[in-house]
Amino acid sequence: MNKVNPFHIRTERLDLIPATLEILEGDRDDRQKLARLLSAAVPGSWPPPLLDEETLGEFIRMTAENADPFFITWYWVRDDPAEGARVLIGSGGIASAPAHGTALIGYSVLEEFQCRGYATEAVRHIVATAFALPGVRRIMATTYPDLVGSIRVLEKNGFTCAGKTTAGEGFEEGTNVYVLEKNAAPV
Repeated sequence: MNKVNPFHIRTERLDLIPATLEILEGDRDDRQKLARLLSAAVPGSWPPPLLDEETLGEFIRMTAENADPFFITWYWVRDDPAEGARVLIGSGGIASAPAHGTALIGYSVLEEFQCRGYATEAVRHIVATAFALPGVRRIMATTYPDLVGSIRVLEKNGFTCAGKTTAGEGFEEGTNVYVLEKNAAPV
């Protein structure tokens, strides 16, 4: 029997596949296996910005330990017949934030697939999934002030800037914090 993952998300043009330990290890060790597990082509430009070896290693650890009740990361596969074959274009997910009831969101898209609305579409569905989790009342994101595309994705999804991060907060210094409250989320 094929069990459907409740966190598998279909959007208008994307198939957001929840990462399993096997998928994450395939990403780290074997791109052909990753392609097979996602049923998608993996571009030579993979991984996207910000999904470096250290981050991938942390995702593997978090998945293996299963200690964060909010941690879910998705591989974003473009699945739009008008655009051709299935292709891996990005990733993004959520994790617990230090503040109670708050999830962090992060995402990254391959450069050749940016500025096409894919991140806005994926984040909209990830936000809805995050707010459906028990106890999530707020979602936070951090981004650098010069990442205009990332800021636009957040703003299009209802996030508002809450100011700059400062040393000791646990975030990259010099980033801006964006927040979306559950009762303010777009429908």
